[in-house]
Amino acid sequence: MRRTALALSLAALPVFAGQPLGYSDGATKLAGYLARPAVATGKVPGVVVIHQWMGLTDHERQVSDDLAKLGYVALAADIYGEGVRPKNTGEAGKLAGAYKGDRALYRRRITAALETLKAQPGVDASRLAVIGFCFGGTGALEAARAGLPVKGVVSFHGGLDVPVGFVPGPISAKVLVCHGADDPFVPAKEVAAFQDEMRKAKADFVFVAYAGAVHAFTQKEAGNDNSKGAAYNEAAHRRSWQHMKDFFKEIF
Repeated sequence: MRRTALALSLAALPVFAGQPLGYSDGATKLAGYLARPAVATGKVPGVVVIHQWMGLTDHERQVSDDLAKLGYVALAADIYGEGVRPKNTGEAGKLAGAYKGDRALYRRRITAALETLKAQPGVDASRLAVIGFCFGGTGALEAARAGLPVKGVVSFHGGLDVPVGFVPGPISAKVLVCHGADDPFVPAKEVAAFQDEMRKAKADFVFVAYAGAVHAFTQKEAGNDNSKGAAYNEAAHRRSWQHMKDFFKEIF
């Protein structure tokens, strides 16, 4: 009853326009974006948003604003570093690949974002989550794999693979994976391996596959041509956002 009343009160809050937020990982400067509800009674949950392979863009800023409208404090993280933004998909592939190949570094950047979010006024540090898109979806799963202090993680059309030699460990955070059923970049064998990993880790996970959706289905800038392997899908976008909202009501 308490959680239902809280969810209803948070959903009705007006949104405060997000602002750039600088933070750091050691000597590396990072340029994030913070959005928060305009009014809140007491402390509210916090959500870290991890970008896709092109770096922090308007997509992640909009997602953060939308999360603030739901009553959460949201930090769009900067994984690459201040001023480090790929100019094309070739550069994006190299940048994302560097972090996917060095999961310790990737996890450290996510930890830096979480620590920054926890330090923000009005954030309940005991109620945190991480969500991510594509490359960022992999990051959300890494937060769970690393045992970072989060209640849950959500991957939207993210990579599910792990490095060679990875040994699954216990996962305490709840996991939601929103996946395009026709995503050519995440083959069926990778899906099967991920689900096996979750079972071995005794994780509480939900895996949802959206019919007719390919990679990047939440991103309008991806266009509408499924033959390219990455395309926007309105139904999958809408349904996955609702699944995330229901997931947050449960974990928070």
